[in-house]
Amino acid sequence: MVRIVECVPNFSEGRDRSKIDQIVKAIESAGVDILDVELNPDHNRAVVSFVGESEHVLEAAFRGTKIAAELIDLTKHQGEHPRIGATDVIPFVPISNISMEECVELARRLGKRIAEELRIPIYLYEAAATKPERENLANIRKGEFEGLSKEIETNHERLPDFGESKIHPTAGATVIGARFPLIAYNINLGTTDVSIAKNVAKAIRFKDGGFKYVKALGFELKEHNLAQVSINMTNYLGTPLYRVFEAVRNEALRYGVSIKESEIVGLVPEKALIDTAIYYLQLHRFKEEQILEYRLRNRGGRQEGVLEFLIALANTTPTPGGGSVAALQGALGAALLSMVTGLTLKKTEDPELKGFHGFLKMVMNEFYEMIEKDKNAFDAVMKAFKLPKDTEEEKEKRRVAIQESYEIAAQVPLGVCRKIVDLYPYAKILALKGLKNAISDVGVASYVLHSGFLSGRMNVLINLLSITDEKYKEDSRAEIEGLKEKEEKLYQGIEKIFLTNL
Repeated sequence: MVRIVECVPNFSEGRDRSKIDQIVKAIESAGVDILDVELNPDHNRAVVSFVGESEHVLEAAFRGTKIAAELIDLTKHQGEHPRIGATDVIPFVPISNISMEECVELARRLGKRIAEELRIPIYLYEAAATKPERENLANIRKGEFEGLSKEIETNHERLPDFGESKIHPTAGATVIGARFPLIAYNINLGTTDVSIAKNVAKAIRFKDGGFKYVKALGFELKEHNLAQVSINMTNYLGTPLYRVFEAVRNEALRYGVSIKESEIVGLVPEKALIDTAIYYLQLHRFKEEQILEYRLRNRGGRQEGVLEFLIALANTTPTPGGGSVAALQGALGAALLSMVTGLTLKKTEDPELKGFHGFLKMVMNEFYEMIEKDKNAFDAVMKAFKLPKDTEEEKEKRRVAIQESYEIAAQVPLGVCRKIVDLYPYAKILALKGLKNAISDVGVASYVLHSGFLSGRMNVLINLLSITDEKYKEDSRAEIEGLKEKEEKLYQGIEKIFLTNL
């Protein structure tokens, strides 16, 4: 299925909306969905949140960084928030069907590309960090743009992970990584004394003995005549919002200061807010299933998976493609036959049908797994073509990888075709014994399976064209053509049965 990633780049511009609009337009042009855009003039910083399929997100992050480098000049930038780059930080956050390790790989690929094409030095942080001390973003940003400009060329500890040991003259450097969903949480105090905010921040941040998953700084918000405790919560499950809020309240009271308000910058996981409501309302026996919207959302949960697949299929990427559609057709046919079996067994105790129900559901799941297998197989083909080919050894390694990946890419749809042919005997029995009111569903299942077989066969044949092993090609072609002859006879026999009964 489609791999969904969230990306939350921070840009060092929070006052000129037109510049951020241009950056957002560039990001959106890569086919991602913009979720949120937050500008903070005091921090002189913008936070853009967007989601999409992993490759689209990667491209969107690059395009945003490129435009930011053209529009933002750090030599003229001033703001309360620490920064080392025009695009200061780019985190990838795994959302659906993608692991943290895969997001780390995205971070590395993006870092290499930005360094090579935009000449901006790149540092990796959080889960992508190459050194323990670089897991913490604050360590990388130490000294900010001005300090890094001097040290990057002379201090070995500040060598970038990608790119030259030379700061970009106006765009600075960029930090890229992969992380757990972060909550940017600010608490404004009822005072203009920034020293109080700094003392409170020190008391709650982990590096000074505070909460493990909290980073915090104290700022002055001149525009609002307030002091602010600006907080990054890196794991809201390990350290919840309400606990930090109460700690800030208690620390501020030591100085005779109260909290005026708090704010969340950008997006927040709903569980963080639910946990906070449970804490303050003392809902000790409350279950999230009691939330009305959850019940309504779950009613449509089955449709969301299909929609997700269709969106991925409609995108301008090679995968998922025809092979995955063939596997989906197999799954749909098996599911329909399973449904007819279940309806029939409600009316009759036919012993021959009793074992059908569980078996057909199992086959349906096997087809479903083949959707992803086909996608992964062709992704491997494309990956093999990208292998280096500078030396003879590299060329041979690349050739072997391409051939192996094409063989796998042919085997997956061949497996779909085998499995469809194996289903026809069950379809025939259901056409004869199934509930008469559901005979049309047997017909639809047969048509879908037939289409799935033809689609799978086409994908086998197209992949065989790229394989150089003649014996492998001959054996595979002979098998698929033999299956085609068998499938055609079985399909026509079943069609005759259910058409006669209509």
